[in-house]
Amino acid sequence: MEFFVDTKKRTEVVDITDIVNGALKRKMKEGICIVHAPHATAGIIINEYEPNLEMDFLKFFERFVPKGNYEHNKIDDNAEAHMLSAFFGSGKAVPIVDGTLGLGMWQRILLCEFDGPKRRKIIVIAR
Repeated sequence: MEFFVDTKKRTEVVDITDIVNGALKRKMKEGICIVHAPHATAGIIINEYEPNLEMDFLKFFERFVPKGNYEHNKIDDNAEAHMLSAFFGSGKAVPIVDGTLGLGMWQRILLCEFDGPKRRKIIVIAR
């Protein structure tokens, strides 16, 4: 299954947990769910989603890979986005337990946009 997320800002965090959970086959009691963003400038993380924490993530991303004089910026001006995506990764695997995502109480699946706004494809495979 795949779906699309339209991001609105250069850098943002979007909670996609409910969409991913809705994609699961309810008959599946146990298994694994793979969530993948096939993009070189976006990432997937699992963490809490709360407005203040989202702002903290955005500040962290900026400090972790600050805007700089990177070679790739001579071509696209998005080297920082590539580095953040490489570090955080484009996908995650989540166990399926009793027909639902086996996430902790506060855990959510989050799309991290590092080079928006863009239309991002998300691929979900559950087996």
